[in-house]
Amino acid sequence: MSAPEPLSAEDTELLRRLAARVAELRMETPAILALETARPVSLVAGQAMIFFEPFVQSLFRLGDYRRYAALAERRDALEALVQLIESAAEARDSSSSIPAKRP
Repeated sequence: MSAPEPLSAEDTELLRRLAARVAELRMETPAILALETARPVSLVAGQAMIFFEPFVQSLFRLGDYRRYAALAERRDALEALVQLIESAAEARDSSSSIPAKRP
């Protein structure tokens, strides 16, 4: 079995944007929990996303939906997303933990 192709720059940027949004909403804990729990069935999750695409597209405008579905099938992409979410949350917390000046 050959090793999967590395993530493209576009895929990494897509994951980075998703991770930044998750951290912005302060949803990193539930997101990481969901990603780690769903990792064993990632192939099924990606296929389910493709199945539900017509419904999702009718409700939302998601230009990158198919790329998300393809990435959901890749365990290395899920691991990269978890790491990006953790990094984005740490960056958010370190920038917000600057002590306020006292008069």
